[in-house]
Amino acid sequence: MTSKTEDQGLNRGLTNYGDPDFSIYLRRSFAKSMGYSNELLARPIIGIANTYSGFNNCHRHFPELVDAVKRGVLTAGALPLEFPTTSLGEVFLSPTSLKFRNLMSMDTEEMIRAQPMDGVVLIGGCDKTVPAQLMGAASAAKPALQLVAGPMMTSRYKDERLGACTDCRRFWADYRAGRIDSNEIGEIEGRLATTAGTCAVMGTASTMACLAEALGMTLPGTAAIPAVHADRLRAAEASGAAAVRLASEGITPDKIITRDSVENAMRVLLALSGSTNAVIHLTAIAGRLGISISLERLNELSNTTPVLVNLKPVGEHYMEDFFAAGGIGAVLRELKPLLNLDCLTVSGQTVGERLDAAAGAYVDRKVIASFDDPIEAQGGLIALFGSLAPDGAIFKRAAASSELFERQGRAVVFSSLADLSERIDDPDLDVTPDDFLILQNAGPKSPSGMPEAGYLPIPGKLARAGVKDMVRISDARMSGTAYGTIILHVSPEASVGGPLGLVRNGDQILLSVAGRRLDLLVEDDELARRRAEGPETSTPASESKRGYDWLYANHVLQADDGCDFNFLKADK
Repeated sequence: MTSKTEDQGLNRGLTNYGDPDFSIYLRRSFAKSMGYSNELLARPIIGIANTYSGFNNCHRHFPELVDAVKRGVLTAGALPLEFPTTSLGEVFLSPTSLKFRNLMSMDTEEMIRAQPMDGVVLIGGCDKTVPAQLMGAASAAKPALQLVAGPMMTSRYKDERLGACTDCRRFWADYRAGRIDSNEIGEIEGRLATTAGTCAVMGTASTMACLAEALGMTLPGTAAIPAVHADRLRAAEASGAAAVRLASEGITPDKIITRDSVENAMRVLLALSGSTNAVIHLTAIAGRLGISISLERLNELSNTTPVLVNLKPVGEHYMEDFFAAGGIGAVLRELKPLLNLDCLTVSGQTVGERLDAAAGAYVDRKVIASFDDPIEAQGGLIALFGSLAPDGAIFKRAAASSELFERQGRAVVFSSLADLSERIDDPDLDVTPDDFLILQNAGPKSPSGMPEAGYLPIPGKLARAGVKDMVRISDARMSGTAYGTIILHVSPEASVGGPLGLVRNGDQILLSVAGRRLDLLVEDDELARRRAEGPETSTPASESKRGYDWLYANHVLQADDGCDFNFLKADK
């Protein structure tokens, strides 16, 4: 029998019966019931966190990916053992997937820690799964490597190329405005998402895949490989082998996710004009290792980081084009003068070594611009501060209408998602194209759990009149596939007494993108009076006081802290 002093494979983390030798004996006995040989059971173990689910269309190809990871692990001399964790299918969760990201991170962390594995391959893709897995792996402190699902391929409708979900929103706006009928929107519905994988544009899933590579947590060149491409399977096999090496060398996530690598990822986010959700997720991932992300620092980086990638929702191309154009490797090479090059990656190379090895590689300049001739001179995202957002708000300027950047507008207030739904298309709604639409009580502490509701629809009567964009402000989030002049993550949120909850119809609000300002132009004594009167509508922290609802309502942090739980952040 293998000695209990060999802290590897099945001998790790023994079940406590008060007799370690008995624990090993019993564990090996039960493992043999699955048909494993003594030779295999003596090897190091690489866990495979599998998030396949019938409620997650993005992950329907995962059984094949898992098989490929197992090949890589076996050929590198270890034993692969897959295990299930929570899976978060973006459009199948109520009230919103973000509410369950922290739950999935806890599940991932505890299963990595509790089960006998020397390292782990994390397989995920849909929006919240990659951040949840990276958060959990960072906290679990075992060697880990991320393998992403890869994006869908595009489809066709008549003479148009389509990709979920930016094109979903474009056609839905046409439907609401009466430009297409119910029969046509039904036909389009069946053409928007037609393969396995994540959304085909630079939405949250693709952004987080790219940031995982920028952090160094995925193998170089693997973030953008389409889900159905054979290279995705080869990447899976290589990831399995790499995980064995990471385990043998004891390279844990804290050696890869550092303050410098997080800053590299922020640079990439800005160059991609990536999802606003990524600010929350990157903050939460970094927070698990005691690394803080300052929104003021985000602005400093944005001032010096050009936009380089021409992808929807802010450009014209799709993820499959980005892959063919050179992917994240090409973006990193353009950003090289701005990057921290000594950061370690799961490949064993530093960022600098990776970029030197790929110097001169092909780049399609229609998709990925050069550093000297960028799409935009400054980054795609900024933070706004002011009396309406004391702790900050996020604005994706690359997806907005520049003519709306410097203006003052009248507030048209919706006190909740229910209020928005009830009144947004009311023909008697008092609203003009120059007004600012305000949504309150949709932040992390609200009953809705901070949904992707910040993409407020243009009021029906204005949409039918041809209005396509307005200033919209909320404490909610927005899908990475969306676009428009939309200010998000206003912090502190309305539900905890933030100034957003004090806004009333007719108030004047000042937006200055140049000044990074968002101000409520109401006198302090009037705001004090409103605060003393209390909210116009009741917004309980949670409709349920048990289980995960209770845990979430009582421990979730604000957007500027990544919406993580206060007890999961590492000490700084």
